[in-house]
Amino acid sequence: MKATFKIEYHTRWGESLCLVAQDRKFPMEWGDGDVWSVTLPRCTAADLADHSYVVMENGLIVRTEWKHHKTVLASGMRRADIVDNWIDCPIPGCPFTREHQNPRFDIPGFRGAGTAVPVFSLRSRTGFGIGEFNDLRPLVDWAAATGQCMLQLLPVNDTTRKGEWTDSYPYSPVSSFALHPLYMNLQALGVQQTASFLEEQEALNALDEIDYPRVFKAKTKYLRQAFLERGGKDMKTAAFRKFRKENAGWLEEYAGFCSKRDSLEPDYYCWMQYHLDLQFGTVADYARNRGVSLKGDLPIGVSGDSAEAYWHPELFNLDSSAGAPPDFFSADGQNWGFPTYNWDEMAKDDYAWWKSRLRKMARYFDAFRIDHILGFFRIWEIPLTQKSGMFGHFNPALPYTKEEIAAAGLPLDPLFHEDPRNPGLYQPLISPKAGHLPLWQQERFGAFYNDFFFHRHNEFWRINAERKLPELLGATGMLACGEDLGMVPDCVPGVMERERILTLEMKQMDKNRPWPALSVCASSSHDMETLRMQMDHDPEPWECEKMLREYLDSCCMLAIFPIQDWLALDGNLRRADRMRERINDPANPAHKWRFRLHLTVEELLASKGLNATIFEMIKSSGRQFD
Repeated sequence: MKATFKIEYHTRWGESLCLVAQDRKFPMEWGDGDVWSVTLPRCTAADLADHSYVVMENGLIVRTEWKHHKTVLASGMRRADIVDNWIDCPIPGCPFTREHQNPRFDIPGFRGAGTAVPVFSLRSRTGFGIGEFNDLRPLVDWAAATGQCMLQLLPVNDTTRKGEWTDSYPYSPVSSFALHPLYMNLQALGVQQTASFLEEQEALNALDEIDYPRVFKAKTKYLRQAFLERGGKDMKTAAFRKFRKENAGWLEEYAGFCSKRDSLEPDYYCWMQYHLDLQFGTVADYARNRGVSLKGDLPIGVSGDSAEAYWHPELFNLDSSAGAPPDFFSADGQNWGFPTYNWDEMAKDDYAWWKSRLRKMARYFDAFRIDHILGFFRIWEIPLTQKSGMFGHFNPALPYTKEEIAAAGLPLDPLFHEDPRNPGLYQPLISPKAGHLPLWQQERFGAFYNDFFFHRHNEFWRINAERKLPELLGATGMLACGEDLGMVPDCVPGVMERERILTLEMKQMDKNRPWPALSVCASSSHDMETLRMQMDHDPEPWECEKMLREYLDSCCMLAIFPIQDWLALDGNLRRADRMRERINDPANPAHKWRFRLHLTVEELLASKGLNATIFEMIKSSGRQFD
């Protein structure tokens, strides 16, 4: 069908409009009466059913509509003229510029509370040595009973390689779309609970911590058995065919990648993903019906040995690893071990891969945490020849010339290193050895250092982020929350405020300003010590309650606490050894992710005393959801 789209919009000097359909922008032409138009010679029903308009200036999106247009025409039409009106937010006082899929978030003054917990850390009577998607159902009931509106999870994507401890790292996915097979409930697949099954289940469930290799070996044995027994029948169903068709863009590549790795048929992996989607999707729908939103985690990176890097190497810089410079979490910096993105290549199709990735998340999540949002401004890039984050550099960057450095009377060595992306240009070392230099050179280099790391790139990195973030945020209706900790450039807060991305606020990492309303406050995170571990003594429950109430009483839109910090309110339920509450140690690249709750989700749901305390705290702070 040939379709012409028209919309009246009064632009300012330098602005123009684009139609957005099927993740692509189509520049529009201005006409009389400030009517903008564009004709698509091959317009599809999908283009009509989901399209929107954006205002552009200097190549950047500067304004978006509140929601997308949905037009349905009679079949058989060969030409259509679509006349739209710009859609602004209809809610007085709403702080957001885009509609969210959970309308609660758009209510002016909304404040809620929630819990952060990894799926793998959950313990239940029906589990098999590791948390499963089905374990979220009683956790949803617990959240609803205590007045909470959100459960925040760590990444749930597949990290399978060989089933060893290195696979336990949730931020190193082999697919940004596929769910992790270990989160499958075996009984729901019809696996028979034989004596050997029950014996193995009891032994794994009795472990204080997750034995990842052991769980992997046991569960994959039963998964394979279930596929051989029922896979053929399942794959003939209309539901399976529908799932395979709707997810074809990533599923076939992922299945082919896994098949090559394991020498098994691709259908096996498609079948597992179908059942994982069914189990997780059912729980996500149950949570929404109970008024509880799931919040996902968007890892900033994808592994170099992932399906995406295998099939689409052009999207990545495979000669480098992403990481972080020395900061609060690690004095030596961090090397995350996955490649950086080739953003120029991704921009060629308007970041279609990212948009598909986010839409997959929106199937399950109403909100998401952008892991290391600074990576959308610039990334700390480490050559593969180096291991320490200390030897990284910023990409992109505005490095100095030899002439600039020489004019300042400074030596290259040992203060600067060559920028691998810009040969012949130099960046200051993050940890230079300048103590032997004369005082005047130390002071001059200090000026270079402060300029480079805190001022020189502000406008450059702002524009770099504004090229991407509006494109991605408009792809779904999920509430966006950014992890904006570490060496934060001055341009970051302004971009996050403009795009209405919630900031992350922690007392341990004060930003020297009042907490904004559009933010998430947290008492701790999976990368940090829990509330009890932060003290020089094991605080009494009343002390923990006092500290959590300060967060709950804040203006922050969301207050989300690790489940360990909620449990700290009850002296009988909290873990006896507070030093075993931490989930991750970012300074240790060989860390084993094996933290497991010491009580089951069923026991948590039945803990009337603790639950009454949490309910009262949330209600008195004005965060109880209706």
